Amino acid sequence: MKQSITATVTILASTLLAGCASQNTIDSATWQIDGSRLSPADTTLSIPGLGPCTDNPDRSLRLDSKQPVTVFVHGCFDSSGRFRSLAQVFAFHGQQTACFTYDDRASMMLSSRQLATALDKLAESMENKAVTVIGHSQGALIARKALVSARPDTTIDRELQLRLVTVSGPFAGIASANSCVNPLMRALTLGLVGPMCRIITGEKWSEITHTSEFIRQPGTLHPQVRDFLQIATDERGACRRSVNGECIETDDVFSLDEQRNPIIDVQPITRTMEVKAGHVEIVGDRQVAPDKLIAILQQEGIMNPTEVSRQKQLGSLLARLYDLLD
Repeated sequence: MKQSITATVTILASTLLAGCASQNTIDSATWQIDGSRLSPADTTLSIPGLGPCTDNPDRSLRLDSKQPVTVFVHGCFDSSGRFRSLAQVFAFHGQQTACFTYDDRASMMLSSRQLATALDKLAESMENKAVTVIGHSQGALIARKALVSARPDTTIDRELQLRLVTVSGPFAGIASANSCVNPLMRALTLGLVGPMCRIITGEKWSEITHTSEFIRQPGTLHPQVRDFLQIATDERGACRRSVNGECIETDDVFSLDEQRNPIIDVQPITRTMEVKAGHVEIVGDRQVAPDKLIAILQQEGIMNPTEVSRQKQLGSLLARLYDLLD
């Protein structure tokens, strides 16, 4: 029986953690973003959870209050530094960004409340109230939940003009997490499956299953969210890392079924776009530039178009940011 429990723990750990991106290496050389094409900052903010899209310990947010802001929300096992390169691409196009950092083992209801509070604080200091929120993976769940209308624990500045983009979000629940509420698994582990799931994934464990209230009752978005673009990734066959042509780390994390929640899909504000891309590939990772995501964001008017005269410069920037140089 002890061997059975040990084997079950191993299986749970490997499957529940599969949906997390690899932790970025914190390198002081990546603590800054080139803001030479941004409007000069006229305000410095200190908002819990909200800061620059780097892993710089200085979380002060320097913005031009007259310009819109794009806020990124990372997934699990990650940090604001995940979006540094993409934030640099936005800066190349003259657009300022911020990143929300949270404890990825905490309750997602708690994290989404913290995000909503941070956005409200941001609005207080901005003359331009246009904010786009982009969440990836677990960050997609948190981003959407932060902006639902029926939250009694948060307020949203009435002047905020919100746009939501989610990428690879498992809105139907994480299939591998269903083991946490499976009666057979409960029997095999002598009732220890719940505590084991909590140890492996943290307090969020009960929110990521298909039976959770978090998943089954996603809520409707706040009226101030004028547009919701849901980008679902077809990750079948995607590889995150290969050696000698053999895939040793898959980038196939969430199926399309895990990413599509019928309750969300039928809401009039929801627009869904499916793209063939790996789970990490879509947002960029090491030697993979997020070309597909950039194309979508520009197509949808979320990222400014690249001037023809600057196409070559953008290519050089991407090559440098994502280590594509020979």
